[in-house]
Amino acid sequence: MRPSLPPAPGLGFKPEHFETIRDLRPDLGFFEVHAENYMGAGGPAHRQLAALRADYALSLHGVGLSIGGARLDRDHLARLRALIDRYHPESFSEHLAWSSHGTDYLNDLLPLPYTPETLTLVCDHVDEAQEALGCRLLLENPSTYVLFAQSTIPEPEFLAEIARRTGCGLLLDVNNVFVSCTNHRMDPRAYLAAFPLAVVGEIHLGGHAEEALPSGPLLIDAHGSPVADPVWALFAEVIARTGPLPSLIEWDNDVPPFRDLLAEARRAAAVLRQDREVRLACAS
Repeated sequence: MRPSLPPAPGLGFKPEHFETIRDLRPDLGFFEVHAENYMGAGGPAHRQLAALRADYALSLHGVGLSIGGARLDRDHLARLRALIDRYHPESFSEHLAWSSHGTDYLNDLLPLPYTPETLTLVCDHVDEAQEALGCRLLLENPSTYVLFAQSTIPEPEFLAEIARRTGCGLLLDVNNVFVSCTNHRMDPRAYLAAFPLAVVGEIHLGGHAEEALPSGPLLIDAHGSPVADPVWALFAEVIARTGPLPSLIEWDNDVPPFRDLLAEARRAAAVLRQDREVRLACAS
């Protein structure tokens, strides 16, 4: 069985930070990279990733598998398998979304209607992916901006059923929960109360942008700013229920100096540390 990520904070790796990371050797549990950025055979990207992998646990995060599409791209699966076999990451994750139609690929993660038919399709694709990749997949809850009239299954129930049928795990993006629930005028705490936390293998934390509309705020999962205070509060509530989990700071746009990312990771570490202390005190 592939080892899991340590229950500690992690950061998304950015090549411009490689020298700083090499010099500082920051106390982090893991780094995460987007799989599609490393599908070439060699070059500086792989030299950096190999050096990083020698010192840290690795989370491989896919953005192009299109789990919710009409069919999976076997060539893409083969490239993913080669990358997994090359680096042996502790975790591989993808999104509950679709991003391709036929041979056309869209630079977006598009939502799905939550129906029995879609559930069967996604489960078939998760089974196919796990068999092809030789590892357990973590499926991430999406950030959404529209709801489908056809949907008959609440999102937490939909994700729980995928995990039950396929044996996959889940990646809980707490910022996505806050974004989606705010956009749809729902209660994020009620969403999390229904979420199958027992099968969560990793948490994502990121920043969002906000637009003021006549109907109320519209939040965009932008990954270009610090984690917002309400998201930190939800994160602490999740950790109080689950115990410490691998927790990633996502910051992919307008990337700041490494020290700013490290400060966010240290804030996550404080939440995880406080939970451990509370559990130890209760056990003594």
